[in-house]
Amino acid sequence: MSMIRTLAAASLGLALLAAPTIGDAQSFQGGQPIMWGADEVSRTPTSLSLRGRAELTQGDSRIRADRVEGTINNGDLSRVEATGNVYFVTPEQTIRGDRAVYTPANDTIVLTGDVILTQGENVMTGGRLTYNTRTEAAQMEGGSGSRVQGVFVPERSGT
Repeated sequence: MSMIRTLAAASLGLALLAAPTIGDAQSFQGGQPIMWGADEVSRTPTSLSLRGRAELTQGDSRIRADRVEGTINNGDLSRVEATGNVYFVTPEQTIRGDRAVYTPANDTIVLTGDVILTQGENVMTGGRLTYNTRTEAAQMEGGSGSRVQGVFVPERSGT
């Protein structure tokens, strides 16, 4: 990603440095299998509850939290809510927050709380991040009177 594009994203506060994540063939709605694990698990035909070191993994993407609750419709996860020490991790980035809600119907994950996005040496912080896993469109907002802040490191070339 070019430095010009990175600076534009930072100045607008409407786009983040993002890489392919669990969108398209990798969304929780279909495609690759979903692996899950936790210290305690309960499942019904309409729900999945993971407590203690809860984790959902699909392809190279992962949601990890203290607790993950999933709603199941017609055998597919239709909504995932993660709370407590939430991490959304892809090969290119890590997003941390206090709470996350992923909705496969609109390919959107919303993280709230003290949100920190890192990609390589680049870091952005705010109170709420809305990220579309299919289009990679993102919006970071400040929270509780705070502002969105970021540090962007220029790409090094040739040396």
